[in-house]
Amino acid sequence: MSVYLLQTVNGIGIGMLYFLLAVGLSIVFGLLRFVNFAHGVFYLLGAYFCFEAVRQGMSFWAALLVVPLFVAAVGWVAEKTLLRHIYAKPHEFHILITVGVALIIQELVIVQWGPLGDSVAVPTSLEGVVMWGDFIYPKYRLFVIAVTAGLAVLLWWVLEGTRLGSAVRAGSESPEMVSLLGINVFRLFSLVFALGAATAAIAGVLAAPIRGVEPFMGIEALAVAFVVVVVGGLGSFTGALVGGILIGVVQSVMSTLWPEGARLMIYVAMAAVLLLRPNGLLGKGG
Repeated sequence: MSVYLLQTVNGIGIGMLYFLLAVGLSIVFGLLRFVNFAHGVFYLLGAYFCFEAVRQGMSFWAALLVVPLFVAAVGWVAEKTLLRHIYAKPHEFHILITVGVALIIQELVIVQWGPLGDSVAVPTSLEGVVMWGDFIYPKYRLFVIAVTAGLAVLLWWVLEGTRLGSAVRAGSESPEMVSLLGINVFRLFSLVFALGAATAAIAGVLAAPIRGVEPFMGIEALAVAFVVVVVGGLGSFTGALVGGILIGVVQSVMSTLWPEGARLMIYVAMAAVLLLRPNGLLGKGG
């Protein structure tokens, strides 16, 4: 099998994780116009809570269900107690407060688990590879692609086929109109923020057996999430999906062609998209 085909499939898997990481950031910005530089810590907490849960004897499958709910609760509390009080402030306040929150949580992670990284074992049932003719691929990575694709469909249905999704889409256009329709806007904000935290946490849990855990992974995740959101278009669900896959494939293929510059190339791809479509591939103004 061609190494480029293998890397393309790898890129799709990585890109789907990037989608889960970025979609919450995109939706939160689309609805709240809130710049959340603390979004990466939900990914960080998802990975570390998975690591701790497995270390304490919980199965990976239970952690995959429980950890995102717990991180969603953390996001919900943070939104209600702190972040909602600065929504009306300029974006500079958003950046200052959320960067501060991110640094505090990162330091708490270091205090609890130490400054060095650790690993999370792949579930026993997903060890090994799948062989279809010349196609040989790790079972766990195929599982990640399948799960993230299923979650993408579920999220699309929530946003396009439910009353909550209708309210979120209407709120992204005019929060005042949603309020006049009798919908509790602040409750909607809290739910959306918690959903964004949960999707980032799922990405963290799924990524932990692939890349391990380390205290600074949230910073890396935040940078990638912003690239995906900018490439796909702010506030666009489909844009986050397309942007995530595009960036994942670019990074994966370039790791074969130019390993030292693979990370650089995702920013080159972002710059190229912005030159052609300043609002992103599927941005509302594009």
